[in-house]
Amino acid sequence: MPQLFSTLQLRDVTLPNRIAVSPMCQYSCEDGMATDWHLVHLGSRAAGGAGLVIMEATAVSPEGRISPQDHGIWQDEQIPKLRQITAFIRSQGSCSGIQLAHAGRKASTRPPWSGDGELAFADGGWANVFAPSAIPFSDTYPKPIALNERGIRQVVDDFAAAARRAREAGFDVVEIHSAHGYLLHEFLSPLSNHRVDNYGGSFENRTRALLEVVAAVRSEWPLDRPLFVRISATDWAEGGWDVDQSVALARILKERAVDLIDCSSGGLVSTAKIPVGPGYQVQFAERIRKEADIPTGAVGMITEAKQADTIVQTGQADIVLLAREMLRDPYWPVHAAAVLEQKMTWPIQYLRAAPLGSTARPPAR
Repeated sequence: MPQLFSTLQLRDVTLPNRIAVSPMCQYSCEDGMATDWHLVHLGSRAAGGAGLVIMEATAVSPEGRISPQDHGIWQDEQIPKLRQITAFIRSQGSCSGIQLAHAGRKASTRPPWSGDGELAFADGGWANVFAPSAIPFSDTYPKPIALNERGIRQVVDDFAAAARRAREAGFDVVEIHSAHGYLLHEFLSPLSNHRVDNYGGSFENRTRALLEVVAAVRSEWPLDRPLFVRISATDWAEGGWDVDQSVALARILKERAVDLIDCSSGGLVSTAKIPVGPGYQVQFAERIRKEADIPTGAVGMITEAKQADTIVQTGQADIVLLAREMLRDPYWPVHAAAVLEQKMTWPIQYLRAAPLGSTARPPAR
């Protein structure tokens, strides 16, 4: 029996299926404000049947953005549009999530269609970029300033305030971004963290910043709602963060009221050699799920219905997160249901085009 369309209970939130829209930056904001683009982009994926729709990496402070066009949640004025988005997602029977992030040394850069690398202050970038250590991502990226302990405390406070705003905006799930070479991942990896204080050196010290953020977010995020953490399970680079450390971290995160580990990889160093291929990161979700005894999400080159169903059915992960495939096809879930011969509710407005046996979803209100 296919399991992709079974429900998943996480605290008091029930995902209607195991398909999630992975956070994908849209680079379509001004001053961090969501727009109608986000309402339509995210809303159409909910209408298409995804059980969980996660909003893009959302900066907890202005300097935590990747680019000037990034989404943010550092001020209360950003909440009303988010309420509109979460209300529409809910009206379609889906759950909404938001990924809270700080770009660290990969901040103040250009959106992908405008070229790679640093965006100068004169062109709209920021005067200072911060990281655990003063080591740039590459020659074309800004050289960061190493955060002092006061700066780290400010980052922790910013994540907590962002979690409060996410709660007020009506999100069902919060995900902390600690992957892809952004700030919290930079603390984890010995390749980007050369500190000699309480935030560097040992595994315990390198995980300290993330654990402080988790505790601060949990203090503002209701205990009846799930908390995810996205990690890069490996840096794909010698001497860097690896899967053994990811398993050890996942065990600790489970004890700190984290409900699911979203398992990605890479992004920390520009020289990493990554063997990209269909489902190439599923192995990390499977190992962390089994060895840390915590639910996991699998992401990366998952494109086919039977592939996704097998991942869930065989216990490799509890949910699958789709990114580019969801850009190509917002209605991937309803198409996957047809392939797997599973019943699926369609928006009543589209029912005339649905496969036989489909049921209607009431109109949005």
